[in-house]
Amino acid sequence: MKVGIGAGYWGSGPPVGVEQQLQEAEALGVDSFWTAEAYGSDALTPLAWWGARTTSIKLGTSICQMAARTPTALAMAAMTLDHLSSGRVLLGIGASGPQVVEGWYGQPYPRPLERTREYVDIMRQTMARNEPVTYNGRHYQLPLDGGEHLGKPLKSTIHPYRPSIPILLAAEGPKNVALAAEIGDGWLPLWFSPKSDGFYREALAEGFARDGAHTTGRAFEVACTVSMVEHDDVEIAASFLKPVLALYIGGMGAKGANFHHDVFVRMGWGEECEAIQDAYLEGDRAGAIAMVPTEMVEDVALIGPADKITEEIERKWRSTCLTTMILGGWPREETRERIIDAVRG
Repeated sequence: MKVGIGAGYWGSGPPVGVEQQLQEAEALGVDSFWTAEAYGSDALTPLAWWGARTTSIKLGTSICQMAARTPTALAMAAMTLDHLSSGRVLLGIGASGPQVVEGWYGQPYPRPLERTREYVDIMRQTMARNEPVTYNGRHYQLPLDGGEHLGKPLKSTIHPYRPSIPILLAAEGPKNVALAAEIGDGWLPLWFSPKSDGFYREALAEGFARDGAHTTGRAFEVACTVSMVEHDDVEIAASFLKPVLALYIGGMGAKGANFHHDVFVRMGWGEECEAIQDAYLEGDRAGAIAMVPTEMVEDVALIGPADKITEEIERKWRSTCLTTMILGGWPREETRERIIDAVRG
């Protein structure tokens, strides 16, 4: 298993110490560095800014939200950054959810799998630069079917550094995971748990088996951010992550339309998830956080002393379908190499 580090997205301001972490990560041969976006900091600007201080580490978005940019705009950005980084870009994209897509970006959400398929098709055409890009889909038309009727097929003015930048799809549900296996170069899980490994392997196998699957005969990346909090007291370590789980389970979506909630239900936390969501949606954030069991945190994160963390990596995580563990937390100096070595095996 390869090792990545993640800066994610941020709230009030940029996280402190990223430049130093990147320096240390490159010195230790860490494979990749990842940023993210929701409805605040974007994924591409920090990746370019911090990535400019690196020479070898791969630069990944986990994720760029599809609703934020047209497929040609995201392809342009990826091609530009790929040139500037000498071919180090890993382009993670995702459909997000209706709350963000329609509430923040003002874009329609229905039929996200179909929309994703069209989006990836257009990006691949754009990056290959074989001919002017044309597309006649349900969601995207190039040239536009309407407007001034003056649009014409165009070809990117920049020649690609690589004609095929790896595209990884963020997915949580089985249909979307299968789509990632069918049309993507990789999959970006969210809230992955080793106890769900068999479920996800079945979904991936379904996608790989489809006619014309993009990844046939090619390496497929499964890169997952795994939050990590080192602390001698497991309960204190868990307390840093319980608000995050409560937010995603309870507040990142509506009742009956929250994909993160569904992930934890599939892990066997159905009763707890309903209580957390009810409390959160009623405005009782503190109550929702208090309802998150420490064992639920341990299902999806690495918490506690370094000895516990390394033991769990070796016993539970290394045998899963993950090919890259993106550490959502930088280990302390005295335990750093031990934890990284545990991931690599």
